[in-house]
Amino acid sequence: MYAISLGDDGVELRPLEPWHDEEFLAHLDRGRDFVQQFIPFGAKATDVASAREILQAYADKRAADTGSLHGLWQDGKLVGGVLFRIFDADSGSCEIGCWLEPAATGRGLVTRAARVLIDWAFDGRGMHRVEWHAASGNEPSLNVARRLGMTREGVMRSSHPYRGVRQDTEIWAVLVDEWRAARANTER
Repeated sequence: MYAISLGDDGVELRPLEPWHDEEFLAHLDRGRDFVQQFIPFGAKATDVASAREILQAYADKRAADTGSLHGLWQDGKLVGGVLFRIFDADSGSCEIGCWLEPAATGRGLVTRAARVLIDWAFDGRGMHRVEWHAASGNEPSLNVARRLGMTREGVMRSSHPYRGVRQDTEIWAVLVDEWRAARANTER
């Protein structure tokens, strides 16, 4: 398929597919507590079969053009990923998200990978709007939205319970014209 280098530090963005089930489970096991501080991503992946189910669900979304998973590999080891949680080509709107194991944090991997997804959404697929949703307490995720030049559009207060606490969810977004203008400014 594809492998996109995200810089000179050995990180690649690649498809994350059902046949990665064992690697995906091992990755989640390394970072489960960290990843699930704010999101339940991968919580149901407790063995190879259930890991494969998650990956297959996203493979099905990719086939239906409604979402997709993309892994981040550091020197050949899966350390996280980015995803189109929602992809609605008809409306021109999508939502991207991310997850990382602790050893991969603090190096801008998610920001670099998200830029690739956003470029593709706008330039390759003609999307109009890309959203980023994050719990208000998830400062690293909110910082990614800021670095991507997204605008904080609002907070859905007490939007859902997670681990026994009602969570506030911040909605950030960037529009195609804003993205292209910012990209043109950085290319000068």
